[in-house]
Amino acid sequence: MPVDSTAVVLGVLALALAWPVPLILARAKWPAAAPVLALALWQSIALAGGISMIGSLLLAGLEPFGDDLASRVTGAAAALFTGPLPPDVSLLHTFFLSAAVLLAAHLVLNLALTSVRSRRQRHRHMELLRLLSSPLPDEPATRIIDHPAPAAYCLPGARSVTVLSEGMIELLSAEELEAVISHERAHLRQKHHLLLDAFRSWKRALPWFPIATRAQDAVALLVEMLADDTARRTSGDAVLADAIRIVDSTGSAGTALGAPKDPRTPEQRRTALLAREARLTDDRRTVGTGVRLLVVVAIVLLVVVPPVLVLTS
Repeated sequence: MPVDSTAVVLGVLALALAWPVPLILARAKWPAAAPVLALALWQSIALAGGISMIGSLLLAGLEPFGDDLASRVTGAAAALFTGPLPPDVSLLHTFFLSAAVLLAAHLVLNLALTSVRSRRQRHRHMELLRLLSSPLPDEPATRIIDHPAPAAYCLPGARSVTVLSEGMIELLSAEELEAVISHERAHLRQKHHLLLDAFRSWKRALPWFPIATRAQDAVALLVEMLADDTARRTSGDAVLADAIRIVDSTGSAGTALGAPKDPRTPEQRRTALLAREARLTDDRRTVGTGVRLLVVVAIVLLVVVPPVLVLTS
């Protein structure tokens, strides 16, 4: 059967964005110095990878129905409802087209289900907090739970709250506690839960796909670094680093200071806290203008090229 050249290009791009590119980015050192840029690149990789994968299958499946996407879609719809099928339609074309439709539906449904599930979990958690916590004096948006382990997290919702444990309050100084609160409120203001939900849905949609897990872990760490950058502006690097170091020394790295919520092992959670502490205590690393420009160009190309290839094929 003839092979659509655009479908081949998109397929190669999808493979590159599914394995070597995320692997290289996950191992790179520069994202810690530019978390906003790195997050934008991760999002563009995920978007371009999905469009390329679905677009490649779609174009390959529709190839016998016309010379461009519009005529192919029209021809396929006409053949579906009135027939007959073009003579060169094969079982492989049917497979490609079915795979494109099923994959697109699978990804969209997983995103919707993850969003709904997350909202329900946050709602149930909020109901429990109303029963088991009390507001911080003069800070109704901050609630205290009576638990000896140091813990701090934010809970998005119609009335978002920041949650602290008694253990955290007793462990940290007033300045360090203020840094923690500032960190958690940055998550709420910047809507990090929406970004994390998107990458969680990718992982749930493709649980057998190792890059989905790696991407989720990398994005979770980057949003923590982004919240750190907000807190350090008011509290200073030393105070925030001290708070991270103190909590890390208690062995509670998985529950405190907004440590990434999804890494799979305690070692990974502790490694994430150590990475955050290192970027606060070491000399600030910077990303050169050339690298920034290269990343911005890559983001633009990833967002623009796959849709253009699909729509103009």
